[in-house]
Amino acid sequence: MYVGFVGLGVMGQPMALNLARAGTPLLVWNRTPARCAPLRAVGAEIAASPAEVFDRTAVVILMLADETAVDEVLHRGTPDFAARVAGRTLVHMGTTSPEYSGGLRDEVRGAGGRYVEAPVSGSRVPAEQGQLVAMLAGDDDAVEAVRPLLAPMCREAFDCGDVPGALLMKFSVNLFLITLVTGLTEAFHFADRHGLDQRLLRDVLDAGPMASAVSRGKAPKLLARDFAVQAAAADVLKNNRLIAEAARKAGLASPLLDVCHALFDETVAQGHGDEDMVAVLHALESRTDGVRVEG
Repeated sequence: MYVGFVGLGVMGQPMALNLARAGTPLLVWNRTPARCAPLRAVGAEIAASPAEVFDRTAVVILMLADETAVDEVLHRGTPDFAARVAGRTLVHMGTTSPEYSGGLRDEVRGAGGRYVEAPVSGSRVPAEQGQLVAMLAGDDDAVEAVRPLLAPMCREAFDCGDVPGALLMKFSVNLFLITLVTGLTEAFHFADRHGLDQRLLRDVLDAGPMASAVSRGKAPKLLARDFAVQAAAADVLKNNRLIAEAARKAGLASPLLDVCHALFDETVAQGHGDEDMVAVLHALESRTDGVRVEG
């Protein structure tokens, strides 16, 4: 039986490639057909439409950009929705609001399907290496049925209880990630404007207790002013907004996140949304130079 995979973006394409290379019979679809070519080269079959994916598979993985894209693929709100999800397991691996995910779970269950929330932590390089970390929520039997499928994409998968526990866990992780990378970028900006050797800063960081896989991945990009995307600034802004909304709804303070939200909003407004998240450097430089661009 084929496994369906819908959404071959920066993260979805390498994830699907790892599944196909591991021998998973894969039926894929993407809105931009050119993104399917590497999957065809490793033996995956290309569907002509999302409807074909649901017609021919019992498990469908969705790695889509946002809630609108998910609704469009599922034909949510139309009579086609029930036909697409009935008797199937839907694996939602993208990032949406917790409320959206909970509502989708209820509708999938109501139509006779099963639902697993399975967001991942990691950017393009870990996705290419099959080293993502998955967070899982949903009914135990559905989660356990899906878990083996994740092995080629994820080095670990953690149970997070009921929906939307997995998304809330990802938000917690991403809050740390966003503030961490923004702080690292600000440190390089500080060193640069003081005339320090940024390579020396990288070496000192690498030798000290603050070193991490994130700092070791992002510091070379800052040194080279390499903004090729691993995790896009626009996606970071979307995540930041979702986390901030979840914080507000729970009555939580999130001052560091709020500062990052403003900086990434400025970064995207300056036209750097498709660049890597270290492009937040542009917003920092603009503020230092007395230029404030609002989103």
